[in-house]
Amino acid sequence: MRTLHGRTFVVVTGLIASLLGFALWACASPGEGAAPPMAPLKLVFIHHSCGENWLSDEDGGLGIALRDNGYFVSDTNYGWGPVCETCEDCWGAIGDCTDTVHWVNWFGSEAVLDALYTEVEQASWYSRGEDPDPARENQIVLFKSCYPNSNLAGSPDDPPAADDQGLTVGRAKAIYNELLTYFATQTDKLFVAITAPPVMRDDSWEDPANTRAFNNWLVHEWLADYPYLNVAVFDFYHVLTSNGGDPHTNDSGSETGNHHRWWEGAIQHLQTLDNDLAAYADGDSHPTYAGNRKATDEFVPLLNVSVRRWLEGSD
Repeated sequence: MRTLHGRTFVVVTGLIASLLGFALWACASPGEGAAPPMAPLKLVFIHHSCGENWLSDEDGGLGIALRDNGYFVSDTNYGWGPVCETCEDCWGAIGDCTDTVHWVNWFGSEAVLDALYTEVEQASWYSRGEDPDPARENQIVLFKSCYPNSNLAGSPDDPPAADDQGLTVGRAKAIYNELLTYFATQTDKLFVAITAPPVMRDDSWEDPANTRAFNNWLVHEWLADYPYLNVAVFDFYHVLTSNGGDPHTNDSGSETGNHHRWWEGAIQHLQTLDNDLAAYADGDSHPTYAGNRKATDEFVPLLNVSVRRWLEGSD
């Protein structure tokens, strides 16, 4: 058992029929469930190619789903924003840099944050509505790294280690812990960490069990001592590690499989399939249409729950 934000929940893996618990997405007030917000909110999504596919009307449909739930969506991609002066491996603009090791540069630069919070344009193509208030800043920030970041060196149980070289389990934990220092100063905004998608076997050069362990840490431990409600996690990785029989058939709505969703009135982070690699890979590690649609089905209700919790200021 673990306690999180004053609530107790069960952490299980393996072949277990259900897990109805409270991950980092706390339940909304009784009766509200995962209903959309009462008024339109402005949202910006930091991503690269996997996020672009997820947003696309013809692929994951996330853009339409967010629009229909009351969110005005903008996004960043390659070439976006101010020149990155702190990332040694950047090609130029900060939008080129979305690896795990780059997040401290995004959330540590006043110029980048000013541009991010006031962004109202689309870097990718998806359907959206009208800006509800051109003078208002983006209130919700989604940020996600691409699948190469699911290759973490080290060991599954490594503690945070800021001085590690390369991308390790320990360094990734230290980076996300550092982000909380900034997020705690901006409680008028909601920050949603979306885990990097899984890799297929051919794109895996580290132990995939490291990725599973790190993302479980994000979901179940990262916010355990964080005192505010303006940070949440969606386990995109986990959702994409089970399918409905092949990479072009998803298991959205199934009672078994690997899910992070609103299920029977509570938040469920369920694993019944022992798999740490991509279940929706076809040729490379970019998720297929089926995987992206499953992720949309599971993410949007959780976003609604987290938004209500954040706006109401209570679990």
